[in-house]
Amino acid sequence: MIVRDKPTRLELIFAVRGSIVPVIAPRLLLLVALSAVMVWVHHTYPGFPEVDGAGFTVFGIALSLFLGFRNNAAYERWWEARKLWGGLLADLRSLARELDLFERDDNRRKDVLRTARAFIHLHRASLRRLPEDSQALAFGAQFTSAPNPPDAALNHMARTIAESVRAGSVDGFGAKALAERLASISLQQAGCERIATTPLPYVYSLLIYRTTYLYCLLLPLALIGPAGWLTPVFVAIVAYVFLGLAEVTEDLSHPFGTTPNGLPLDAICRQAEICLAAHLGEEAPPPLEAKNFFLS
Repeated sequence: MIVRDKPTRLELIFAVRGSIVPVIAPRLLLLVALSAVMVWVHHTYPGFPEVDGAGFTVFGIALSLFLGFRNNAAYERWWEARKLWGGLLADLRSLARELDLFERDDNRRKDVLRTARAFIHLHRASLRRLPEDSQALAFGAQFTSAPNPPDAALNHMARTIAESVRAGSVDGFGAKALAERLASISLQQAGCERIATTPLPYVYSLLIYRTTYLYCLLLPLALIGPAGWLTPVFVAIVAYVFLGLAEVTEDLSHPFGTTPNGLPLDAICRQAEICLAAHLGEEAPPPLEAKNFFLS
């Protein structure tokens, strides 16, 4: 995630970090070059076709509406994912407090807390498809061979709490509260997995990119007459808007990725470590800071 203050006028022009320009620059250059060739052909060979701009106005409005619809759908996925991770962080904090209240066996209490810390890193690595993630291996190496490592960590937490109930170190009310907390964590986990395994329909991306390229390739036919050699400039501006919005939408539709618009899962996991450290009697690590405006 890009973390920076409101850009100044110069930063609006020259800022690269967090901008979509580096991603779409090759395509922009290609479209500009093709439009320049079309202008040259128009000036060199009389009779090159020109098209009235009214049709492109309607075409552009329809494309804008569809891009806006897809952007809303992608942002809804991104925002839901952020709420789920916020819920996970809140659940881990509440779990730690409930263990302090209900678990009288200090060894089992710390075992559950350490497993909760492993769970959050295993969950992050699972969503990002990072089988060799260093943090996940450091905190939860014993669970990495399971088909679903974060779920295996939750199962271990449930078994540990069940042992405490049988041993009498957790009463019935405490067992109910802790079981409900684990169920809430599991629900948040399943919500994240649903988003990660159910992308936006492929036909959306196919239709958006086909239509955008078609519009930008045909646009010079409407601009050659009134704009002349400024046609490539206008084509670059239009292509920047449409292709840029399409790429941003693509990023937002994959909220758990490591792109500049992905969620800062590493920073959220570090916040969980900081919160659990106090309950484990350990020194809390420092929070993660953005590097070159990027918070992973």
